[in-house]
Amino acid sequence: MLEDLAWLGIRWDEGPDCGGPHTPYSQSGRREFYLAAWRKLRDGGFIYPCTCSRKDLAQAATAPNDADDEPIYPGNCRWRQDASDFPEPAGVNWRFRVPDGEAVSFQDAHCGPQSFAAGSDFGDFVVWRRDDVPAYQLAAVVDDAEMRISEVVRGADLLKSTARQLLLYRALGFTPPSFYHCDLVLDERGIRLAKRHDALSIRHLRESGWTPEEVVENQSDSPR
Repeated sequence: MLEDLAWLGIRWDEGPDCGGPHTPYSQSGRREFYLAAWRKLRDGGFIYPCTCSRKDLAQAATAPNDADDEPIYPGNCRWRQDASDFPEPAGVNWRFRVPDGEAVSFQDAHCGPQSFAAGSDFGDFVVWRRDDVPAYQLAAVVDDAEMRISEVVRGADLLKSTARQLLLYRALGFTPPSFYHCDLVLDERGIRLAKRHDALSIRHLRESGWTPEEVVENQSDSPR
C-alpha cells in the first residue's frame, strides 16, 4: 500500500517507512497504548464484557443502518458489572456502554453539522475483540490522540463512526481532532469502491499500465 501511494505521487512526513516522533507506526507495535486505554475505560465503568456469540447477535440484533456496518447491539450483556474481574481483555468482546438518547453532534469540514443519537443510530459498540485485538474504534482514537493528529480526513461512510469515537475521546479525556469526511468514489452502479466488492485497486491499475496521472484524472471524473 505504501509503495502504491508513493507511486501515485503522495508524500508523507512520518510513517512506518520513514520514522518520526510518534513511533511505532504499526498497530502491532502499539499494544501497550491500547491496553492502557482499555484499562482506563474498564476502571471508569465505560465498558463491559460481552459473551454473546455471532448466532446470538444474528437472532436478536437489528440490521445496520444506512452504510454502517455494525448492527445495533440488543443489550444482552449490558447488565454486567464484573468488568473489574478481568485483568486482561482477551476471551470476550468488550463493548462501550453508550449514553442512550444522547445526541452526539459535531461540525464536519465538508459535510457540515452532524448529529447522531446514541442508542438508536448506533448501539453499544465493540472496543476490544475476543481474539485479543483492539477494535477499529478504540485503535483509531488512541492513535490519533497519541500521535497528536489535528485533522482526520476519511470517507463519508465513517460519519457514524466519528460519533462513536467522540464518546471514546470524552471517556478517555482526549481532545478530539477536527474532521473532514470526503465523498466516496463510486463505480458505474453507484456502489462505493471497496475490496469486499472486488473493486479495482491502485495496484491493479498500475499493473495494467495506467500512469499516476491517469488514475488521478479518472478518479476526479468518476461519479460521487
